Amino acid sequence: MRPGPPVIALTQGDPAGVGPEILLKLAEVAAGDDYRPLLVAERAALEAQAGPVVAAVRDRLTFLPAPASSAELEMPAPGRIPVVDPVAERRPVRPGEPAAADAAGALAALDLGMALVRGGAADALVTAPVSKACIARHVRPDFRGHTDYLAEACGLESYGRDYLMAFLAPDLQVALLTTHLPLSTAVQRVRRDRIVDALACLDRHAGGRIAVAGLNPHAGEDGLLGGEEAAEVAPAVALARQRGIDAHGPESPDSLFSRARRGEFDWVLALYHDQGLIAVKTVAFGSAVNWTMGLPFIRTSVDHGTAFAIAGSGAADPQPLARAVEGAIALAAGELPRGRRAAP
Repeated sequence: MRPGPPVIALTQGDPAGVGPEILLKLAEVAAGDDYRPLLVAERAALEAQAGPVVAAVRDRLTFLPAPASSAELEMPAPGRIPVVDPVAERRPVRPGEPAAADAAGALAALDLGMALVRGGAADALVTAPVSKACIARHVRPDFRGHTDYLAEACGLESYGRDYLMAFLAPDLQVALLTTHLPLSTAVQRVRRDRIVDALACLDRHAGGRIAVAGLNPHAGEDGLLGGEEAAEVAPAVALARQRGIDAHGPESPDSLFSRARRGEFDWVLALYHDQGLIAVKTVAFGSAVNWTMGLPFIRTSVDHGTAFAIAGSGAADPQPLARAVEGAIALAAGELPRGRRAAP
C-alpha cells in the first residue's frame, strides 16, 4: 500500500439506484487519517441526488481527469472530494428509473475503477450495487454480476476456481461454490473437482477450518434424502484433506451456520447462492462485506442491491458501504476477521 492513508476507489453502481447517494454520504464523513475516497461516478448521477446532506457534499467535489497511473493522480487539498467521471457527458438521470444509459454508466464506472486500482492510482476497489438485469438487457447479455465480470477481466478461470465470492460478517464467513445461477444449474455444478478447486482457493487466500455444506436436507441422511453428498461432496473433502486442507463435511446445512458462528469452523463453503446468503443476511444484513477472493487487487462491496424504490429520496443508509470500505482496508493490510492472515 502507498505511504499515508490508502486511496479507495468507490464506483457509483447503477446511477439510478442508491449508489451515488451513499457515495456522497460516505465521502461527507470519510476520515482523512483512515483513507481517502476517490469517487468513480458520473457528474450527472451525483447532481441528481436530493437532500441537505448530499447537497452540502456536492459543493466539495473536485472533478479530475482519469489518470493512467498513480503518478498522474493529483489528489485535491484536504476537505475536497476527488471524483473521476467515467462517462463525462451531460444526461438526465432519474433515480428509481433505470435506463440503458444507466446500465452503460454502471459498467463504465466499474471498468474505470478496475483500471484505477490495477494502475496503482487506488489501493482497493469498493463497488456500489448494480442492476444485473439492466446491464444484461442493455449492454452485456452475459452479465451476471460484479464477481464473474471482474474475474474475467483479470483472466481468472471460473472452472479452475481461481476466485470465489465470499462474505465476511462479524461472526460468520461464507464462500460460495456457485454464484448467480438458476438453482437447477447450480445443483448440476456440485461436482467433486469443482469443490476441490474451491476448497484449494479458499485455503490459499484465507485458510482455517473449512466446513462444506451438504446439498440435501441433513446432508443426504446417508443417501435417504439424496446421493450427491456420497457421490461428490464427501470424496471432494477427502481429496482436499489429502492435500493438507483443513476441510470438513459434508455437514448438515440446517445447523452448520450456527455451528460456524459458535467458532467450530472458520469458513463455510456453501454450494449455491441462497444456501449461504440467507444465513449471512439473516445474521448480519447491512454489516456483511462481499469480498471477491482471488483477484489481483482488493475488491469489496455492500451486501444489498440497488434499492430503486428509495433511490433519490435521501433515505439511503451509507453504513453498509462504510463496512465495505473497512473490509477493503483490512484486507489490503493482510487481515481477516478469523482464520489465517490473508495472503500478501
